[in-house]
Amino acid sequence: MSALAASRGDFADAGDGAVSGVLYVVSRLPFVVRRRVRWSDCDPAGVVYTGRFSEFVLDAVQLFFSDIAGGSYHRWVAGLGVDTPCKGMEFTFHHALWPEDTFDMTCTVPAIREHGYDIAIEAAGMTGTPIFSARFSPICIQREVRRRVPIPPAMRTAIERHRVASGAGAT
Repeated sequence: MSALAASRGDFADAGDGAVSGVLYVVSRLPFVVRRRVRWSDCDPAGVVYTGRFSEFVLDAVQLFFSDIAGGSYHRWVAGLGVDTPCKGMEFTFHHALWPEDTFDMTCTVPAIREHGYDIAIEAAGMTGTPIFSARFSPICIQREVRRRVPIPPAMRTAIERHRVASGAGAT
């Protein structure tokens, strides 16, 4: 169970030791976040609002960031003197989600560039049905002057370590 899930109260012990909740890390390699759709994520017809998909991805990315940082991602990047705002995000939708649907988001790093990298998110239902594909692309900027800078060596090493451990290979 992740620190984010615990801090937000988005989980509950079902009484048998199993975690049933809204958001938690299922696996670190590959990095997988499980999410359950709440009624509040949906319109009156019961279909997930399109804008909620961005929140789903951002939650998974935040947990992924904390994993590669080995703790608080925000403290880690502050110590490196950078911020990593989103430069780009894209989605392809494959299937609708309804209240109480549970799905997994698998996060991988397919590309690392000089100033940023991509996180690919593949979401699938519990039966393997593809739900959506997304790409989140952060870029490194210097905190004080807010301009792009190369990925700091410690960050590049951590991202690369994850790529290699997950089987994506080195860039």
